[in-house]
Amino acid sequence: MDLVGLSLPLLLVFWQWTTTTGAAVTYWTYTGSVGQSKWADYFPDCGGTAQSPVDVATVQTQYDPCLGPLTPLGYSQHGNKPFSLYNNGHTVVVPLPGWMGLGGLPWQFTAVQMHLHWGNGAPEAGGSEHTINGQSSAAELHVVHYNSELYPNMSVAMTQQDGLAVLGVLIETGEEANQAFWNILNYLGRVRHAGQSVSIPAFDVQSLLPSDLGRYYRYNGSLTTPPCFQSVLWTLFTETVKISHTQLMKLETVLYASKEDADRVVMQDNCRTPQPLNDRTILSSFPLESVKVYTAGEITAIVIGALCGCVGLAVIIRFIVKTIRSTSSWDVLPSVRPAPVPRTKEPGKELKQDVALNTTSEPGKKEDPVPSSV
Repeated sequence: MDLVGLSLPLLLVFWQWTTTTGAAVTYWTYTGSVGQSKWADYFPDCGGTAQSPVDVATVQTQYDPCLGPLTPLGYSQHGNKPFSLYNNGHTVVVPLPGWMGLGGLPWQFTAVQMHLHWGNGAPEAGGSEHTINGQSSAAELHVVHYNSELYPNMSVAMTQQDGLAVLGVLIETGEEANQAFWNILNYLGRVRHAGQSVSIPAFDVQSLLPSDLGRYYRYNGSLTTPPCFQSVLWTLFTETVKISHTQLMKLETVLYASKEDADRVVMQDNCRTPQPLNDRTILSSFPLESVKVYTAGEITAIVIGALCGCVGLAVIIRFIVKTIRSTSSWDVLPSVRPAPVPRTKEPGKELKQDVALNTTSEPGKKEDPVPSSV
C-alpha cells in the first residue's frame, strides 16, 4: 500500500525520500541496493512483526460473526469536480475527495486515495501483494482511509496503531474489459513518467470494487511500502474483480518509474513479497466450512479414488453387458427336447399284451371256443 496522494508537495517529499536516523535521506525502490530486502536497514518499521502484505492460509483463518458487510460512503457521489491521476515513481495514484468514507468499522474512516500494484507480464507471474493459499493474482487495488474520528489528518493517523483502514481488491484477468477501470487506464499515457500528474473525469469509485462486500478477511498490518508503519486495519475481499488481458498489459507496460529526463525504467513488479504472519490471526467474515481448501495430498487421494471408482464402475458395466448378451443368445436358440428313451419290455408283459390284443372280440363276430386242453 502506497499512501502517496495526500497532496502534491507531500507526495514528493514523503514517498520519494524519507528521513531516517540523523539527517540521512534515502531513496527506495523494489529491487536493487535499496530494494525491499534492504528496507528494514533504512526504515526500521519495515522489519517489524506485523508487516504487510501476508499470505492468507484460509484453513487457518478464524470466523468472526461480528464482522458485517462494509459500507462505502459517498463512493458513487463523485460530483462534477475532476479527479487527478499521479505517477509517484512507485505506482499510479488517484487522490479521493474528503466526503468519501467507509462504514462498518469500529470508527469513522475518511477516504484518502487509491492506487494499484502489478507484475511484469511474465507467464504465471502474479502482481498482487496479498496471496491466498500461496496463489497470487494478476494485480491488486488498494483504497486507503484514515481514522478521522480519532485523528485530525492522515499524517498523524498513519503513525498510530489504529490510524488507517485499507481495502484490498485482488484483480484477475478475463476475456472482457472492465469498463470501470478504463477510467484510470485510459489516462496512463499522460502520466508516463514519475512526477507527472493529470486531471481526469470523476467517476463512480464503487464500480471498481467487487459486488460482495460482506465476504472478506481482516487482520492488523502495515503499509506495504516504506516507512512500513504498522497502523493498518486490512480488509481483503474474497471476491476478485476482472480486467482484460489488454488492460493488464497496459498497466504493466505504459508507466515508467523514472523521470522524463532520466534513463527509462519501466514500472513493473511494484509489489512487496508476503511477510511473516507471526502471532497474528486472520479473521474471516464467513464460516470456514464454506471455504474448504484441500491439501496437495488430499487432492491426490481424491483423484486416485475417483480413478479407481471409474475403473470399478467400468468393470461392473462390462460384466452386466456381457451377462445380458449371454442371456439373449440362449433365448434366440431353438428349443431342443431330448428324444424319449425307449423302455425295455419285460418278456412276460409283452406276451400278455399280445394275448390281450388277440382276445379282443370284433363286433358281430362269434368267437371260437377255446379248447380246454391242448
